[in-house]
Amino acid sequence: MTYGILFEKPGTSELPPGYYYAHVPSLGLTTHGEGIEGARAAAEDLLKLWLSEKRSAGEAID
Repeated sequence: MTYGILFEKPGTSELPPGYYYAHVPSLGLTTHGEGIEGARAAAEDLLKLWLSEKRSAGEAID
């Protein structure tokens, strides 16, 4: 499975300077991290956790 990650630099002081949001639009997931690479790592970790929870609950994964 492949999921796209959309990165967004906050427009206000919602996060500390240098942080980015990482959205997985197809799953409705959002996280954040320091820099693009930090946001990517956070999104990958979130995806792994989300998929693990779905599998353990016996739910279908699209």
